[in-house]
Amino acid sequence: MDIFYTISIWLIPVLIAVTFHEAAHGYAARFLGDETASKLGRVSLNPLRHIDPFGTVLLPGLLLLARSPFLFGYAKPVPVNFRALRNPRIGMVLVAAAGPAMNFGLAIVAALSFHLVVYLPVVAAPWAALNLKNALVINVILAVFNLFPLPPLDGGRIAVGLLPNVLGKRPAQLEPYGMMILIGLLFVLPILGAQFRMDLGFVSHFISIATGAVIKLILLLTGNL
Repeated sequence: MDIFYTISIWLIPVLIAVTFHEAAHGYAARFLGDETASKLGRVSLNPLRHIDPFGTVLLPGLLLLARSPFLFGYAKPVPVNFRALRNPRIGMVLVAAAGPAMNFGLAIVAALSFHLVVYLPVVAAPWAALNLKNALVINVILAVFNLFPLPPLDGGRIAVGLLPNVLGKRPAQLEPYGMMILIGLLFVLPILGAQFRMDLGFVSHFISIATGAVIKLILLLTGNL
């Protein structure tokens, strides 16, 4: 398959997924009382305001070209001052949940749009179908991945907000090291395990299984199975 064709069927779904994810955080924060993201121009559907050149484009692209079993990437996080929210505790949960909720919504829209592909010209239909398929997969992966209960991921912040203060302090303290821990769990640990002929990719396996189950449910609910 031509490299530019491959890029076109992946780049568009990735940009939409990460842009709408981050914008959802910004819109939710502004609605709940925090204007930080709005003042910085991050409450926007303009992808240029959210993409990180390495995390959004280069890293997923390299993993895709390398046929990695796990696609990983990130955008510039939307800044949120949780203390400025009208109800900081519940607000933090709602702002964090807005991103994954948006991705689940986009995945459902992509799945419903499969039914419209048959009305497209023969030349455009395969390209559109691949874009929709990738949109479904990418949005579900992004939502499930971000719901992993480790700060600064959305799932970690949801957990911190829902747990009693005594229990929530421990995971909250991990936030500065969360991405390093995550990279260790996703990449370093499996590589070390392979040296000892042990399968230590349990986090990747869990995300893969959860992603597959959610995709199957969405396809079922939208009449594609």
